[in-house]
Amino acid sequence: MFKEAKILKINLTNHKIETEILPPEIYRKYPGGSALATYLILKYMPQGVDPLSPDNLLVFAVSPLTGLPISGTSRVVVGAKSPLTGCIGDSQAGGFFPATLKANGYDAIIFFGKSSTPVYLYIDGDNVQIKAADNVWGNETRRSEEIIREDLGEQKIDIAQIGPGGENLVKYACIINMCQRANGRTGMGAVMGSKNLKAVAVKRKIRKDIYDKVNLLKLAKEATSRLKENEALAGLAQHGTDGDLEGFSEAGFLPTKNWSTGWFPEGAEKITGETMSNTILVSRDTCFGCAVRCKRVVEVKDKVDPFYGGPEYETCATFGSYCCVSDLSDVSLANQLCNMYGIDTISCGATISFAMECYEKGLLTKEQTGGMELNFGDGKVVTKLVEMIAKREGIGDILAEGSYKAGLIIGHGAEEYSISVKGQELPAHMPQYKPSVGLIYSVNPFGADHQSSEHDPFLMCPEGTRERENISKLGVLKTYDNPYDIDYDKVRFAFDSQCFFSMLDTLCLCQFVWGPCWELYGPDDIVSLCKYGIGFNTSLFELMRIGERRINMMRYFNAREGFSKINDTLPKKVFKPFKNGPAQGIKLDKKEFEWAKEQYYAVAGWDEHTGNPTDGTLKKLGLEWLLDI
Repeated sequence: MFKEAKILKINLTNHKIETEILPPEIYRKYPGGSALATYLILKYMPQGVDPLSPDNLLVFAVSPLTGLPISGTSRVVVGAKSPLTGCIGDSQAGGFFPATLKANGYDAIIFFGKSSTPVYLYIDGDNVQIKAADNVWGNETRRSEEIIREDLGEQKIDIAQIGPGGENLVKYACIINMCQRANGRTGMGAVMGSKNLKAVAVKRKIRKDIYDKVNLLKLAKEATSRLKENEALAGLAQHGTDGDLEGFSEAGFLPTKNWSTGWFPEGAEKITGETMSNTILVSRDTCFGCAVRCKRVVEVKDKVDPFYGGPEYETCATFGSYCCVSDLSDVSLANQLCNMYGIDTISCGATISFAMECYEKGLLTKEQTGGMELNFGDGKVVTKLVEMIAKREGIGDILAEGSYKAGLIIGHGAEEYSISVKGQELPAHMPQYKPSVGLIYSVNPFGADHQSSEHDPFLMCPEGTRERENISKLGVLKTYDNPYDIDYDKVRFAFDSQCFFSMLDTLCLCQFVWGPCWELYGPDDIVSLCKYGIGFNTSLFELMRIGERRINMMRYFNAREGFSKINDTLPKKVFKPFKNGPAQGIKLDKKEFEWAKEQYYAVAGWDEHTGNPTDGTLKKLGLEWLLDI
């Protein structure tokens, strides 16, 4: 039995608070997370709104599975029209806030309008209040949490908030909970700041409505034994996501010097997860109910505070190899500053590396930078720029727009050095090595994202492994000898795995726990989770269809805002052969890439001329209502 969804509707303009109940037949089509957020945005938001205007909606959404006592179920999605890209905005985060929100009885919160003064929202079950935040506004995240707890006289609360980056409308500002878990991508923090909404504080509770507790706990215990047996998961727990950084460099595919090369021989070893574990790591943190404990906690005396956690792979790459910085303490400080100010580490580090290349090429001058020399390799400049961006000071005011828009402001063709798709900076996974990931970068509705599909190397998993068994359940039977090939089967793999990951982002499940190739849980286990957790008798087919429906809703939103296949591009650098390193001469073939895109549109059922969903595809997915709005 699928239950109804309870939506909290907050009008910040007139401070009106309401609830809406979605019937089970609607909630089953859009069961939480990204799908629910996009459904609500399409239902309530008119076409063509300015992302930073009161007319934009901001939606927090969890899923029916959120907060169940099993690993990888405490995730929250935030959606809105993105100020960074102008497309649909979408961002996920973990921690304890998601489980707490669900335990308070809410499946989503929609924020309408804009408050005339700074406020925060407080939720304690049915007791929902909009409270003044004048004394909280302007503070960094740690101090803001302290003030809110003092104001409420309550310590047992979880808080999702913006820092000064969101208040100052940095286009890639994020929403932070625990002062270290970020809804980082697409600028959701700037939308929150534009509404004068400082935070959402929720009284800590634990959900108790488990459908089949015995079998759910049995499923949960399987994770513990698999963690001990699985080398990849053990490595993730021990060294975090940064454990693979040096390996990428040794293969020649670690983005370095603003993607000018994939090789960082002088610095990769110094910023990898193993070095972190052996030097500055002081603890491993986790999200609600999760056995993996992959989150880093680092400390550098008189420089980096463990309160703000520690950097993951993307952060070590963007502030490290992207900028040619090999001092792990500088990288960790940059991460801390982003968590203090509420800024996405990927877009921030990538935008700084873009500025460094513009400076190197003479497109940015000392006069424009206020006398600063933006030289690759200077970690002190990197950390200084993070602060300037958050405060929109000097050159930081331009860089706060993101690398693509900053390039247009700088002029002289500077935007060519922005490594972005639809204005969102690329994560640290190179399409030259992972062409299907590059394909998804280009067509993904909210810009380049490394967690929207499975990665090419997993197609090299040998027969008989759990990974190969799980991939086969997604309809991918071919095994590849190398990751570089792009053929029709690879395109279909890209789309099918995108639908699977889209489903994970809808059900708010962690990809490191529930992704098909990590061997902790597989596709069949998600079906069991739905049954044991909430009594949802479903199938992998229905779950994949949910993921496909979410992608098409997002693509429809973009089409409504004027986007089409012309925006499905990749940066020119990925089509140029590497000049040095282990991957010398390797590039993504432009003709093969364009061919693959056309095949993708055909597989997805999208119009060959526009690259957008056809009426037939929308009707097949039960989205015919979009044709009437």
